[in-house]
Amino acid sequence: MRPGWARSRFALPARYGASGRKVFAAVGGLCGGRMDPAAGVIGLYRRHGLAWAADRGTAPGAEAAWLERFMALLRPGGTVLDIGCGSGAPIAATLVAAGFAVTGLDSSPPLLALARGRLPGASWIEGDMRRMALGARFDGLLAWDSFFHLGHDDQRAMFGRFAAHAAPGAALMFTSGPAHGVAIGRYGGEALFHASLDAAEYRALLSTAGFAVLDHKAEDPAAGGHTVWLARHR
Repeated sequence: MRPGWARSRFALPARYGASGRKVFAAVGGLCGGRMDPAAGVIGLYRRHGLAWAADRGTAPGAEAAWLERFMALLRPGGTVLDIGCGSGAPIAATLVAAGFAVTGLDSSPPLLALARGRLPGASWIEGDMRRMALGARFDGLLAWDSFFHLGHDDQRAMFGRFAAHAAPGAALMFTSGPAHGVAIGRYGGEALFHASLDAAEYRALLSTAGFAVLDHKAEDPAAGGHTVWLARHR
């Protein structure tokens, strides 16, 4: 995989301006008169989801060790919400094989079709995580290489949604960038948006939403350079 913090479901390079700061590029669509970069990501994975799934493969990769730590926090047979589940492999497949009841949420019908075919016993929901309101609470919530496709304000709003779907003691794991900024990668010949808040703001948002940080590693070399957050609902 190519280096850089802006890693989506497929690794992507960051783009920088002359000042060295990560810069915004015009990707996405308009929502209420403003740019909606997440809309561009949704469209890209609807158009290129099958190609991405083939590139990604089904074997566990950089997420494997962190996923083991996440599963160790869950009760046997517990429920997990995989937010931005993609094709169901390898993360949901690993969870199902370990005996957990998985609900996957994704906005790409082609990827969800793959997930349903691979894991028919799990629950699969087409939807936008920014409007996630499932009326259920889960023992674990996971957003690996998905949450960071949202803009800054949408990321801030997600912490209330995490809390609304977290059972007491629920584990939460997600990936971000290592610092505040925006980075534009490419997949399928199209621009692909990523954003991150800084670590202090993520800690504050987690605390306000009722989560205690268990671990955080920026650009973890053992996880392919991913920046990972692991927390637990109080």
